[in-house]
Amino acid sequence: MTSRIERNNSSSDVVYLDANATEPLRPQAREALLEAADLTGNPSSVHRAGRKARALLEQARNTVAHYLDVAPLNCIFTSGGTEANVLAMRGLGQGRRFLIGRTEHDAVRKGAPEDAHVAWLDVDTNGQVQLEKLEQALAQEEAPAFVCLMLANNETGVLHPLDDVVLLCRKYGAHLHVDAVQAAGRLPLSVENSGIDSFACSGHKMGGPKGAGALLLRGPAPARLLPIFEGGGQEQGRRGGTPSLPAIAGLAAALGAALEQPRDLALLRNSIEQAAVAAGAKVFGADVPRLNNTVSLALPGKRAQAQLMRLDLDGICVSAGSACSSGKVAFSHVLEAMGAGDMAGQALRVSLPWNVTEQDIAHFIDSYTRMAQSPTAIGLVDSVV
Repeated sequence: MTSRIERNNSSSDVVYLDANATEPLRPQAREALLEAADLTGNPSSVHRAGRKARALLEQARNTVAHYLDVAPLNCIFTSGGTEANVLAMRGLGQGRRFLIGRTEHDAVRKGAPEDAHVAWLDVDTNGQVQLEKLEQALAQEEAPAFVCLMLANNETGVLHPLDDVVLLCRKYGAHLHVDAVQAAGRLPLSVENSGIDSFACSGHKMGGPKGAGALLLRGPAPARLLPIFEGGGQEQGRRGGTPSLPAIAGLAAALGAALEQPRDLALLRNSIEQAAVAAGAKVFGADVPRLNNTVSLALPGKRAQAQLMRLDLDGICVSAGSACSSGKVAFSHVLEAMGAGDMAGQALRVSLPWNVTEQDIAHFIDSYTRMAQSPTAIGLVDSVV
């Protein structure tokens, strides 16, 4: 199976290189989804059909807990990564001041309680948090801190130095919440051994279906968590609403497949970077550890939207930053925080899916190189933007 997918249900297909927006569905996740979709019962019902659905729900919970090393009672299923992040911030952050990284996803940047005090954590030119400034913020004699730092950035793939962050948070009694939406399934992770206090992930970023995520909490016993809506008291009263069992089953299957059958995409990513740099592009975060599937490329003087349209005409799907802005293409707040200046509006994100092929990469390199070296083509696209 390759990363080529049908376009508009026609016979023509495209090269899909936007995995950080959503991964292609894994066969294991599809199978689990369909099995769960055939169950009629509500997991909260006490009759036979309900118990069968409950058993599948708890099987999925145990699977996620196993692969991410957390107590099953502290795995709370949600509708996705956004809800998991907001649930952590509003359910665990009451009475705390928030320290939020400037390169966080909007789900976190906008997730704090309305009355909370929020301070922003600066990053360096590679996109990593500045540890000395973090310690200065933690040392302030105010309310205890709630620190929000993603493990892997969704636009650049850059990894924060979380081991150092954990030590600082422990030193000052701060709660550390990590948005691991891009990292879960791509990196081996242990919630219990990491020192992270809360941890968010999302099924469709691993190759599962859309509509399911999880909030994981460190500790052997169920953690206290104020629900953002109570509903019928599901998830031990910590997240109301009937769980989307097919999506949750798919999440668990996708996570298992991703970690049991890992694929090192670094060589393919590096070949893209080398060709792009030779064509005049700049790579963001190249000097620090990153996800091996992600590269952020800027072509000076060429707007991101024009580049997107030009590549789309060649049947290539990439993105400019996050895919969660109602389809808009705007300046990247991530790259602005890294000091990119005007290039924050000239950058594309290329993120390789689990099933990408060498032919896909070759097609992208050929198309990108021609685009970079052909100002006429860019100008033609610019004229209709």
